[in-house]
Amino acid sequence: SQRSVEPRPRTVWLGHPEKRDQRYPRNVINNQKYNFFTFLPGVLFNQFKYFFNLYFLLLACSQFVVEMRLGALYTYWVPLGFVLAVTVIREAAEEIRCYMRDKEVNSQIYSKLTARGRLRGSGIQVPADMIFLRTSEKNGSCFLRTDQLDGETDWKLRLPVTCTQRLPTASDLLQIRSYVYAEEPNIDIHNFVGTFTREDSDPPVNESLSIENTLWASTVIASGKVESHGKLFLREYIGLFDLEVNCLTKILFGALVVVSLVMVALQHFAGRWYLQIIRFLLLFSNIIPISLRVNLDMGKIVYSWVIRRDSKIPGVLGNGVVFPSMVLLFPGTLTQNEMVFKRLHLGTVAYGLDSMDEVQSHIFSIYTQVQFTAFPHSLLPKGLSLATKVRRTMSSRVHEAVKAIALCHNVTPVYESNGVTDQAEAERHYEDSCRVYQASSPDEVALVQWTESVGLTLVGRDQSSVQLRSPGGHILNFTILQIFPFTYESKRMGIIVRDESTGEITFYMKGADVVMAGIVQYNDWLEEECGNMAREGLRVLVVAKKSLTEEQYQDFEARYVQAKLSVHDRSLKVATVIESLEMEMELLCLTGVEDQLQTDVRPTLETLRNAGIKVWMLTGDKLETATCTAKNAHLVTRTQDIHIFRLGPRPWDRRAVRSQLLSSRVCLKYYEYEFMELACQCPAVVCCRCAPTQKAQIVRLLQERTGKLTCAVGDGGNDVSMIQEADCGVGVEGKEGKQASLAADFSITQFKHLGRLLMVHGRNSYKRSAALSQFVIHRSLCISTMQAVFSSVFYFASVPLYQGFLIIGYSTIYTMFPVFSLVLDKDVKSEVAMLYPELYKDLLKGRPLSYKTFLIWVLISIYQGSIIMYGALLLFESEFVHIVAISFTSLILTELLMVALTIQTWHWLMIVAELLSLSCYIASLVFLHEFIGEVGFGRAVTYVYFIATLSFLWKVTVITLVSCLPLYVLKYLRRRFSPPSYSKLTS
Repeated sequence: SQRSVEPRPRTVWLGHPEKRDQRYPRNVINNQKYNFFTFLPGVLFNQFKYFFNLYFLLLACSQFVVEMRLGALYTYWVPLGFVLAVTVIREAAEEIRCYMRDKEVNSQIYSKLTARGRLRGSGIQVPADMIFLRTSEKNGSCFLRTDQLDGETDWKLRLPVTCTQRLPTASDLLQIRSYVYAEEPNIDIHNFVGTFTREDSDPPVNESLSIENTLWASTVIASGKVESHGKLFLREYIGLFDLEVNCLTKILFGALVVVSLVMVALQHFAGRWYLQIIRFLLLFSNIIPISLRVNLDMGKIVYSWVIRRDSKIPGVLGNGVVFPSMVLLFPGTLTQNEMVFKRLHLGTVAYGLDSMDEVQSHIFSIYTQVQFTAFPHSLLPKGLSLATKVRRTMSSRVHEAVKAIALCHNVTPVYESNGVTDQAEAERHYEDSCRVYQASSPDEVALVQWTESVGLTLVGRDQSSVQLRSPGGHILNFTILQIFPFTYESKRMGIIVRDESTGEITFYMKGADVVMAGIVQYNDWLEEECGNMAREGLRVLVVAKKSLTEEQYQDFEARYVQAKLSVHDRSLKVATVIESLEMEMELLCLTGVEDQLQTDVRPTLETLRNAGIKVWMLTGDKLETATCTAKNAHLVTRTQDIHIFRLGPRPWDRRAVRSQLLSSRVCLKYYEYEFMELACQCPAVVCCRCAPTQKAQIVRLLQERTGKLTCAVGDGGNDVSMIQEADCGVGVEGKEGKQASLAADFSITQFKHLGRLLMVHGRNSYKRSAALSQFVIHRSLCISTMQAVFSSVFYFASVPLYQGFLIIGYSTIYTMFPVFSLVLDKDVKSEVAMLYPELYKDLLKGRPLSYKTFLIWVLISIYQGSIIMYGALLLFESEFVHIVAISFTSLILTELLMVALTIQTWHWLMIVAELLSLSCYIASLVFLHEFIGEVGFGRAVTYVYFIATLSFLWKVTVITLVSCLPLYVLKYLRRRFSPPSYSKLTS
């Protein structure tokens, strides 16, 4: 429902018929901005709330006043109507798409209260936020595919309410009397607090509910290998180029007012001068081109189409935003989230990739000893030699570490049909060829795959148990008593299991070294070895365990259940209970997983640096890992010094901060100026241990302090804030899902595509849009200058030079195609732009749409407009129609020649556009002479005879040459003595 209602907790009843008359908002989805009645008023309001659209509307409405009318009404209403029609059609198409999508979702009928958790095909879509009560799956759980909600491709494990899962059949759900208490709605979809109470049992059952017991709306219940197709919803974006155009348009409006006032002032404000001001405002309104916005929007469509068709960067999607000249680039982590297990460190010995066979040998020896089935793992049989005892001790240590890694995770093995073995048989026999691992973190999958490679294989898991297979093929069963998932706040996860063969209860935990250092027993090697492994670019996890007696566990469970039933401050109470176990744990090992660099990261970063773009890497990795990644990616060269700023001893001492900055949190909060002043002087900056909000804050600070343009690149959900804060956001579809690409302006499949996206398409689209806007403004200024000269010669009369069909045809039929064809122009080939990224620096030194360039085009427009109008007046014939015919034809030819003068690389469509426009004008002269003559050229017969004379031809030729030839000469001289950078490369 879209009604504004204060969020409040809710109680939902099950098996209470008397409670069913409670009224709740309808469960419908509505993504439309308008309805049938508000569509047209709403669209028009959104268009005319901007000043310039409202300005053109007032101009058109003024023509209904007789004293202000300058010509036919369609002269003003047709251009405005065309712009509005394009906008209305675009909005209508979007509204229809939203309506059909909402209708499809809202019309679905759901009659089942339970759903199988393991489905083949596309699965069942969840119609609303729901509590998961029961599943028919024997493992007592299901997977939730959330790619349509958060873009994550990893499936989420969901667990049903325990007491309802134990019911014999699904129909028993309708026979019990119970209710669910849910907290008030909030924007954090990853947290939920609630309780489930069954009243008809003795005693009543109270069970806590968390996010694991919920099913999110618009997600899909599924399992197995299912192809997911994410939709790209790009945010609405106003680029810097649009802001530049708006600023220039305001300047043109100021010029319009000044010219109108000058014209009235030269008449000494005689008579009804205020009406004269309005008439001149109308007469010179062409100074502000109404078609500029439409041309730029159409240009973006072409740029987006060109980018999608580039075979060298497949899979790129974008909204056609013109890339401004980026000065600062903010990539997230430059790795590809493809984890490879590299190191197992036990303190006294470490195993790398070249010695994993030793680990496998230790595991094999443990499970092939006869004593394994008769003795606990920590005891040694009598009579063994010293060497055997030493090897047995090391084997036991390796075994405990590997077993902990194989048990402490949230990975679930899923079995699928491989064409030979069906799904049920594969699951029953634990077929290796049919098994895939599902988890919310690729790190955990890498760890479990490694334990499989050394002999201890995860073959089964459900809500309450885990099955491992030993090297000898025996199945080891463990009961899951409790599990504590990983969170960004705790930076660790834990699990309590009972070994069914021995009855031992063990608490396993793994996490980041910064938190585990205070949990494990004291040792003298943990910090040093963690630093060494991090400097090698490895992601380090600390693994520990703690044995529990039955009494210790029962005491913990009672306190833990009580804390989970709390409605207020549940998280704090639960964390306090868990922390009571996290003391003096036995350190087992360190694991090192390498997240490999993305493809061609090094040459891409080198290209960006050569283009004059500074790179700041914002990552959540620890200092050593981030430093190593920066070195491997050549973000920091071998000859550069690395200055590391750590937490200082006196955060209140400003002098100390100037010499050595504090941690990022303190810097961003208290010492923004000092932080930015120092960091901006560095050629490259790496900010590690950054939270998502800190990444966005750093980008915002750079924008505010330097005024530079920023581009943020990320591949995970933790990069979304940074992407949305930057001037332009680029999302990389990686292992972490599509959440970043959904929030970005451009979506790419690999980081290396960023180089071509910026150096080729970004550079081209910016230069093309600059040329397009310059010509649209030039076109308007030329005809406005001619009108000003005409009015000045004829005693400052507010009489239009051209009317009706000519005014509309000039900016559409006669010149639109050649001007718009500039979106296909390019100064150098794409290969040259990639080979010489220094060309991108031209955009950084002076933007194509700068005030200097704008002033040059204004002077060119005034020169050409004046030459054409004065030339027509000097070569005046016997009829006024001759002046109009000569000047208008010279204006069309001048515009076509100016486009040809600007083009760097001719495309066949450009030639077609030039010839098509010229043909349209000639055809209108021949076939529409009566209409043209009637509205603008005076008598049609006189006009037809005149355009066929030699006098007309030579006068038009002379005027056109005088207006264009000097510009051709100046262009030649400029290229001869001060050639642009690209001309040196193409010669």
